[in-house]
Parts: sequence; structure tokens; C-alpha cells
Amino acid sequence: MPADEGDLLPLTPDEEAAWRALARVLVALPRAMDADLLRRTQLSLSDYRVLMFLSEAPSRSLRMSELADLVQISFSGLTRLIERLERRDMVQRIKADTDGRGNRAVLTDLGFERLREAWPDHLRGVRVMVMDHLQGFDLPALAEALNAMIDKNDLRGTAGRQSPRRAQD
Repeated sequence: MPADEGDLLPLTPDEEAAWRALARVLVALPRAMDADLLRRTQLSLSDYRVLMFLSEAPSRSLRMSELADLVQISFSGLTRLIERLERRDMVQRIKADTDGRGNRAVLTDLGFERLREAWPDHLRGVRVMVMDHLQGFDLPALAEALNAMIDKNDLRGTAGRQSPRRAQD
């Protein structure tokens, strides 16, 4: 339940500093990781995340709407991304076999191989840009707090909800 404006307290200096740092990293970190991965592997961070989620799915396949939610991208953005990956023979789109209305993205053998090749560079980026700066922190508590921000504010899959077609795909 939202707080009444009269109930709102200003942020403390520590809270303000933490908020501003988090806001900076939410913008800067994905850009830096994307540029680094693209330079090293010719895969964008979004490409990598699509391939990763597909590789972890049963039969290396997901409905497009599920994938949009996982990647945190609009349905139309995912469609364009999948088209680019299809042109590179890393993903294929097929009709959903359960209802025939939607589409599924399927990771190809070439896509899986490209993911395996890119994994060390992605891991290096995660270690250097993130994990090396969190040594000594309570990582389970950090993960719990970050997940609570998503769960308690109902932010799961919000990017994929932007398209009215999403419900059928």
C-alpha cells in the first residue's frame, strides 16, 4: 500500500547515497557489460541472455512471451532480437504445439555452441565488473534484498507486458 505523502520521510544521507549509486549502476553496468561482450564475442548482452535462457529450458525451447519476461524486454523488442538471431542461425521460431496460436523460440546447435564460446567472456565481465567489488559482502542477503525489490513491487516480467499481443504468444 503506498504511503501517504504526509507519512513520507526524506532519505537519510546514507540512503540517498545508496539510492544514487544503485541508480547509476542500473544504467551504467548493463551498458558496459553489453559493450564488452559485444566487442569480445559479437553477441550483445541481450543476445547472450536469450541464448542462456533457451539453453536452460526444457528442449531448449520457450514460448516467446515467457522469454520476453525472462529477458526483461518488450515483446516487440524480443521479436526483433529473435529475428536477428534467426538470421545468424542461432535460434529458430516454431509454432507452439500446444495451441498453435503462439510461437516458441528454439536454441539451435549453432546457438548453443556460440553461447559456450561466449560464456568465458561473459563470466570474466561479471567477475571484473561486479563480483570483484562485492568481496566481503553478504551475497545471499544481497540477492534476497534485490529479489525482494522485484517480487514485492510486482516487477517480474514487466518489460514483456508492454505488448497487447503477449497473451497469445
